[in-house]
Amino acid sequence: MREFYRKLVHMFFGLGIAALIFAAPGNVALAVLMLGTFTGILFTDAILRGYRVPVISGLVGSLERRDALPGRGALTFAVSSLFCLIFFEKPVVVPAIIALAVLDGTATIIGYYFGRTRVINKKTIEGSLAGMAVCFIALLPFLSAIGAALATFVAGIVELFSPLDDNLLIPVAVCILLTALSTG
Repeated sequence: MREFYRKLVHMFFGLGIAALIFAAPGNVALAVLMLGTFTGILFTDAILRGYRVPVISGLVGSLERRDALPGRGALTFAVSSLFCLIFFEKPVVVPAIIALAVLDGTATIIGYYFGRTRVINKKTIEGSLAGMAVCFIALLPFLSAIGAALATFVAGIVELFSPLDDNLLIPVAVCILLTALSTG
């Protein structure tokens, strides 16, 4: 049940970042993300040094994977969001962050509870396909059907095969794809 709640928080956190970037002026979104990232790093440092941070320590204790850096997933998500917001245009960044939040969260939940066919890195076909289906639907309000399909495919491939943290790579890969599509 821990993984379910962990990924549910991952999805809401990511969709919140996407909503912030979508609704706020670029400089405001950038400032809020930077403040959140800096605060997250401070909390991580405090927890690693043995301090108990009200609310945050409880969340980390109940949601974080065993032996993981406290708040690592949230920090990598925030860093990739910051990177994308600085180097890409808002109409490309919002779907990229939605892709990470929805695809990764859905794939893990479905794969964990219903996955039977393991393919790579302990990931399952069932989880990957479910994540891609939900991601495609979530991207339709922001992209054409072809754009949503291509973004979903790229996000799905990165999520499935990347040897590095997909929180860092999925948004960047989708931003690169969508930028190339908009300039080509």
